[in-house]
Amino acid sequence: MSGFENFSREAEQLELEIVRKGIALGIDWDDAAEVDALAREALACHPGQPACDFSHPRQHARHELFGLAHLMLKVMKESALENIQTHGGPVWKIFGGALWRNWQINKGNPP
Repeated sequence: MSGFENFSREAEQLELEIVRKGIALGIDWDDAAEVDALAREALACHPGQPACDFSHPRQHARHELFGLAHLMLKVMKESALENIQTHGGPVWKIFGGALWRNWQINKGNPP
């Protein structure tokens, strides 16, 4: 690590893009069932699987959202390695919490 990263700014930018992608996809972040389903889909999505088909623009946008979540986790991990706590905003906390819950449920049984 170079020590020059602005983790807070990166997290804010990722949060903004996650919010924008959610608006484009019509995601209701207050609907726990919808967010949990989205989290399960994100956790099950692996390149080359039929569920991860990019041919439809809406599905492509969902995968972009999953990529943003991956980047947020990476920023948080890298900041933790620098002994810096980095937090996302309210939408990330909802989505990140759903990812964590659903990962915990399937921990011994990868999707």
